[in-house]
Amino acid sequence: MATLKDIAQLASVSIATVSRVLNRDQSLSVTEETRHRILTVAEELGYTKHLKTGQSHKLKQKIAIIQWVSEQGELEDLYYYQIRLGIEKRAQELDYEILRYFNDQPFTLSEEVIGILCIGKFSQEQISSFKEYQKPLVFIDSDTLSLGHTCVITDFENAIKQVIDFYTEHGIKKIGILTGLEVTTDQEELIQDKRLKYYKSYTQEKGIYHEELVFQGQFSAQSGYDLMKEAIDSLGDKLPPAFFAASDSLAIGALRALQEAGIGLPERVSMISFNDTILTKQVFPPLSSITVYTEEMGRTGMDILNKEVLHGRKVPSLTMLGTRLTLRESTLNYK
Repeated sequence: MATLKDIAQLASVSIATVSRVLNRDQSLSVTEETRHRILTVAEELGYTKHLKTGQSHKLKQKIAIIQWVSEQGELEDLYYYQIRLGIEKRAQELDYEILRYFNDQPFTLSEEVIGILCIGKFSQEQISSFKEYQKPLVFIDSDTLSLGHTCVITDFENAIKQVIDFYTEHGIKKIGILTGLEVTTDQEELIQDKRLKYYKSYTQEKGIYHEELVFQGQFSAQSGYDLMKEAIDSLGDKLPPAFFAASDSLAIGALRALQEAGIGLPERVSMISFNDTILTKQVFPPLSSITVYTEEMGRTGMDILNKEVLHGRKVPSLTMLGTRLTLRESTLNYK
């Protein structure tokens, strides 16, 4: 069972300070950060004696979420919404107050903010501007470790291998890819899709890479439609029997183009998308997809930030979450 001494050691304060905070001693002069640290460590250790007297009152500290998409863009791409949802659910459990900032809303962070979570892709200039706030900083869905910042990302490499292996195990060796380019919101940096990188390297390794089967546009349903139309027109009878789309929106647009051309799924073309948002089950046929644990990404990012706030950890880290191939009717042999 946890003791006041355990809490004091982890919170880097005296036992007397722990006791007075847990008992809501109003005469005690400590910062809100220290008070929050003590109460959170007590919660993490399962210390409950102070709760029995009804004396606990954890004052809410403010955490900022910075989205690289606009508020409307988040509604159109549920991937980023689900990451934010994961952050906010975990923040509520930890008793933080959340301040949300979207890329189309100019902002200056309040001095009361004690930590920042950034969702999406940001340029080095933007990252430098966030660093100037001198607050604990965690990035989600962006590999910022080389820039010295802690981050949570998805394992793209093994996700692509799952797709390619599934197709090849069913005798399919011509596999097309629909992917996109992205630009940071300040228009300073072009972002290459790492899924395309891993697709190229793994299909080359297996001796099945074909340059003419790579189609690159933007991450939108309209781009997916346009890219599949291009594939149908340029390849004709040589249209491959399988495609991987690097997002659900790309796959949904491609599905419409195939249906308009009278090309059946999965009889003629199989399709696997990426992200596995709720949209994959709302189209016909339902889309096989790489399931990305978006809410867990948000929860993990919030947990990491909480520990940095509590303990002042300065060593940057990268946390990579795995994925799962979820099979539905858009692929042959999906059961």
